[in-house]
Amino acid sequence: MKMSRAGFIDWPDKVITLMGMSGVGKTTLASLLPRDEWFHYSADYRIGTRYLKEPILDNIKVQAMEQPFLRDLVLSDSLSFRCNITFQHLKPVACFLGKIGDPELGGISIEEFKRRQRLHRQAEIAATNDVGEFISKAKNLYGRNHFLNDTGGSICELTDEEAWNTLSEHSLIIYLKADAAMEKVMIERAQADPKPLYYDEDFLDRHIAEFLKINGLTSSDEMNPDEYVQWVFPHLIKHRRPLYERIAGKYGYTVDANRVLEVKTEQDVLSLISEAL
Repeated sequence: MKMSRAGFIDWPDKVITLMGMSGVGKTTLASLLPRDEWFHYSADYRIGTRYLKEPILDNIKVQAMEQPFLRDLVLSDSLSFRCNITFQHLKPVACFLGKIGDPELGGISIEEFKRRQRLHRQAEIAATNDVGEFISKAKNLYGRNHFLNDTGGSICELTDEEAWNTLSEHSLIIYLKADAAMEKVMIERAQADPKPLYYDEDFLDRHIAEFLKINGLTSSDEMNPDEYVQWVFPHLIKHRRPLYERIAGKYGYTVDANRVLEVKTEQDVLSLISEAL
């Protein structure tokens, strides 16, 4: 959605989509928008509680059944499983994605990894297409006039035009752009605590091949899962930066992520966005 500064200020029922790499300040801005006035929609939460709920629980059952004591209980339906997914706690989704590499080090095979990645991609498209429905639900069911869509870091990988047209039709898309210094900090954090990630499949194939060559390995099953994530993360940032910029140029607007540090109130958030228009 394209909009003038005055149009945004006068917009009675504001709908904002925040996008950017994990760590650029989306959650910080979201926390300043009061929940009694703003409906907070998290694509990652929707993915985990709706579209990947069954695969996540199936994966947990598989892990449980590796223990003989638990296996009998699972097979006899003596146990039930649920995930305590919240906006702030999305670890079950990350655990489902997993890391590619040596099974002895907690890795999963490339075939299984790609299967889960494809399920996540389908789930992210579906969760994005749900935004319009939830905007109506926010008003009619929850009485919230304003709507915030907090997207996951992988949304820039979506090439589904229907999903982007949905977001553009219903919301003002704001890209929080990190500068080189902020990207450096993000890389340092990712390397200190490597987490499961979503990758475009072509990107994944190219970089696994490069990692294997650099390290003299013949198979992804020989890779150290954490070492691969640590190595690939800077490449992922470089890959995603132009994707975000293209989306922002076509559908929305760009805000310097460093400006998030200046924001203290809801009005500051709205002022920061209006300046970008």
